[in-house]
Amino acid sequence: MRLLLVRHGQTPANVDYLLDTAVPGPGLTELGVRQAAVLPQALVEEDIEALYASTLIRTQLTAAPLAAARGLDVLVRDGIREITAGDLEMLPGDTEHGELYMRTVFAWAAGDLGLRMPGGEDGAEFLARYDAVVAEAAASGAQSVAMVSHGAAIRTWAAARAHNVDVPFAAAHRLANTGTVVLEGSPADGWKALSWAGATVEPAGEAGPTGRPLTDPAD
Repeated sequence: MRLLLVRHGQTPANVDYLLDTAVPGPGLTELGVRQAAVLPQALVEEDIEALYASTLIRTQLTAAPLAAARGLDVLVRDGIREITAGDLEMLPGDTEHGELYMRTVFAWAAGDLGLRMPGGEDGAEFLARYDAVVAEAAASGAQSVAMVSHGAAIRTWAAARAHNVDVPFAAAHRLANTGTVVLEGSPADGWKALSWAGATVEPAGEAGPTGRPLTDPAD
């Protein structure tokens, strides 16, 4: 299966750099609406057979133009929502709070699944819910599936599940609004990332994540 993980369009919390993960969350900014409107053209060469979005409004608004263009229903699933910030909810993402959030999620991708977000979920819980939606899509028989999800969730899941994406790569490559990670594989055989925001995936393979990439806000 070809799996496209698409980050939603811009939100007010993205502009203000806040850790915003609660359901249902905000809508899109004017720029976010424009980003969603051009997504069908950006993915015009993709033969998408099924389209999913999370339970947060911003992903559904982002998916709507693509759904209309392809004649698809948007399948809303809680499992692909953003990683819950817990006690860090709505705190500034460009401070130590954002660094703690990102260090936690990348620790999950590195295998420390028992580590818990303060007041939130742990890595095993996050991966289980995300895996369940991917498994549902794979079981449907669709050969190409798009899921409109969230920046931290996409980067963490890809680093944990794609054999050619490591933590340093995911930490260093922030995904812009409506940026897309394209993977190929299956839950049984594993996943390979083909591209990340249009660029071929080349994992860093160096020391653990440090510096600015860790302070990307949840969205």
